[in-house]
Amino acid sequence: MTIYQHVPHPHIASRHAHGPVKVSDQLPQDNALTRFNTRIAIVITRAVGSMWCAYAFALFDLISLPDAIRAGASAIVAWVAQTFLQLVLLSVIMVGQNVQAAASDRRSEATFHDASATLHEVAHLQSHLAAQDVLLTRIAEKVGLEPVPVIDAAPGSEPGGEDPDD
Repeated sequence: MTIYQHVPHPHIASRHAHGPVKVSDQLPQDNALTRFNTRIAIVITRAVGSMWCAYAFALFDLISLPDAIRAGASAIVAWVAQTFLQLVLLSVIMVGQNVQAAASDRRSEATFHDASATLHEVAHLQSHLAAQDVLLTRIAEKVGLEPVPVIDAAPGSEPGGEDPDD
């Protein structure tokens, strides 16, 4: 007889079955047109969100720099703000976001594995405690003490078969 009966939370089995959330899990799966549009968007985002694209935009913007210089200081300010920064920073910011997202994904995956390891350790602790319960029950019987009732029994397994939460 054990003093404690572990009732695992239903989320644990579900979490083990599904694993950590991946980006691909978030992509639409409903129809071919939506999947095609998503693939095109991802390809364009990867291309624009690269440093090579930032370099290409910078070179492209430099084509209009001589005209801005000839037009004067206000034209140079407008060229920097409206042309150069908008196009080049778009790609640079996207690269930075991709790096941060990858780091976040790695942290999330590590947290998932940490939680799995913790659950594994807790299961071993529960086995250890169950073995101690057996020994404590034997000792209690030898000393002449009444058996201790089961704590946290599974619903419906208590005497009378009633679920205490109902």
